[in-house]
Amino acid sequence: MPNTARILLAEADTVLRDSLAEQLQHEGYAVVAACSGEDAAHAVHSGPFAFAIIGLENGGGVATDLRAVGLACPVLLLGDSEGATTQESLAKPFRFSALLARLRALSTHHAGGGDAAVRIGPYTFHPSAKLLQAGARKVRLTEMETNILKFLHANAGTVPREILLHEVWGYGPAVATHTLETHIYRLRKKIERDPARAQILLTEGGGYRLSA
Repeated sequence: MPNTARILLAEADTVLRDSLAEQLQHEGYAVVAACSGEDAAHAVHSGPFAFAIIGLENGGGVATDLRAVGLACPVLLLGDSEGATTQESLAKPFRFSALLARLRALSTHHAGGGDAAVRIGPYTFHPSAKLLQAGARKVRLTEMETNILKFLHANAGTVPREILLHEVWGYGPAVATHTLETHIYRLRKKIERDPARAQILLTEGGGYRLSA
């Protein structure tokens, strides 16, 4: 897991919230803390998250509400929350090491998923086949091109360049590279009618997003 992965931490207990935030930051995560479902919903619009940790009352319901406003990452519920039967959960009290282990397990599971066919612009995207298809037209993708499209599709809005680099390649923030730009350029040549005037894979606000 890249050290700059962002975590949304929604927990009403101030002491627990501050303690978890401090420990997660010590592990290298970027933590956005919220004390309520409303605060968490506002935070969703700040950019993509690698995980959401929800320790609020009715955590399952909060998770559903956050999905509705664009949260696309794995969710871990803390405590005996309603909705825990359909979400990953960790009973309170817990050791911080158990929380980290659960996050790693969620990351592994999430990375292996996302193989269902989805719509991207005029194409049907088949991640497992590394293929975009529009009628008789088939576009073969590399592993990295496939992973870029999977991550952009899974995260609503603009994904900053550094986060995309970290999530797809695992590069640290100090690495100076044109790797991402090169892959985006090659991917646009494959999928855009006019790569210089992209309509599908857009550059916006220091990052990239897929058109709606």
